[in-house]
Amino acid sequence: MNIDIKLSHLDDVSLICQIQKGSHEAFAALVCRHSNRFYRITYRLVSNKDDAEDIVQEAFLKLWGRPKLWDPNKRAKFTTWFYKVIINQCFDHNKKKKPSDLPEGMEEFVDKNPGQDALLDAHQKQAILERFIRELPERQQLALNLCFYEGLSNNEAAEIVGVKVKALQSLLMRAKTALKDKVERYLYGGLI
Repeated sequence: MNIDIKLSHLDDVSLICQIQKGSHEAFAALVCRHSNRFYRITYRLVSNKDDAEDIVQEAFLKLWGRPKLWDPNKRAKFTTWFYKVIINQCFDHNKKKKPSDLPEGMEEFVDKNPGQDALLDAHQKQAILERFIRELPERQQLALNLCFYEGLSNNEAAEIVGVKVKALQSLLMRAKTALKDKVERYLYGGLI
């Protein structure tokens, strides 16, 4: 994607102002700047590459169609607001689909690589952990993903989730406790 150098140096507020005037180049610069960030959280929440790409694309297209949806005067950074848009779309998507036992691509890996026990074991452990995370309540999943996988501060994550920092910390603690319990039951009881 060829992005105008002048536009790529503008902050998000300036780009949105340009998008509101119909600038395709400003929109391309904003998408280029943030698409990977929003794809990562989307993939973590929906566990499917194609669905994650579609959700991010739909969210950006919604922004292009209605750029005044984000109001810079409401004190929320663009990224904070757009995380909320993306996350709501992920939760809506997940309500409509049946959860799978293994992350995307695991069945193919198991069938095609029977001799790679150590690698398979690592993939299986990761798949089990991902499954346990997906079984957590939505807000606990979200808190874990924003803080540990996206590397956001507790303040930023709390704003995105729409709770106070103490409430976010409580969500994180409950999520960690629940994951620890699930892992222990799996390891020592063979229960999934």
